[in-house]
Amino acid sequence: MLTVNIHEAKTNLSKLIEKAVNGEAFIIAKAGKPLVKVVAVAQAEAPRPRIGFMQGRISVPADFDDLGREEVEGLFRGS
Repeated sequence: MLTVNIHEAKTNLSKLIEKAVNGEAFIIAKAGKPLVKVVAVAQAEAPRPRIGFMQGRISVPADFDDLGREEVEGLFRGS
């Protein structure tokens, strides 16, 4: 694992952060003594789609609940 001193870490912070983001953790040391370990924060999972995500993009006919009513009732009556 890469170990860098504080001065080098300050000078190359952007590059070191990019390495950490890519899974390459590193240690920052002072006078050769390790102080901190830098690792990437785990990426949060994308939120799951929620019911109603198409709201405003589609329309439901006013008689939606009655569509096919006669056919369904006929199936129950056996006709």
